[in-house]
Amino acid sequence: MKLQEIMVESALVPSLGAVTRDEVVAELVDALLGAGIVEKAHRDDIIEAILERERRGSTGFGKGVAVPHVKHPSVKRMAATIGVSPKGVDFNALDRQPVYSVVLLLSPGDQPEDHLRAMEIIFQNLSQDTFRRFLRQVSTVDDIITLIREADSQQL
Repeated sequence: MKLQEIMVESALVPSLGAVTRDEVVAELVDALLGAGIVEKAHRDDIIEAILERERRGSTGFGKGVAVPHVKHPSVKRMAATIGVSPKGVDFNALDRQPVYSVVLLLSPGDQPEDHLRAMEIIFQNLSQDTFRRFLRQVSTVDDIITLIREADSQQL
């Protein structure tokens, strides 16, 4: 599995407007809604499921990144998006530092193995200093797409 296979290019957000964790989650879900991945009727349920997951334990794992994720019955296919916050957001990260890069992953409820594989690929890339640094510096959707393609080709 590669990042390109799960990333929804039309839902990438190189400059998040949101300033809180909950707003970031909503903005990224809305980006997936705009790309036709999330149905409007399920928007609020998906947001609530992600925030419930965050209440059980932050997905802000440190080093300026967070990976909110959820398996939800309304999701038809695995899909992810990336949002970058220029100022940083309090995500209750493990290192108590602001989060600048957020990868949101939605998976169908009946595909737990694929969900875990996708999380593994996401974390492999986010654990790379170079990938995190370049992700934080993106300014356009094309910048994010280029970074994803380079990461996939190098299997960083």
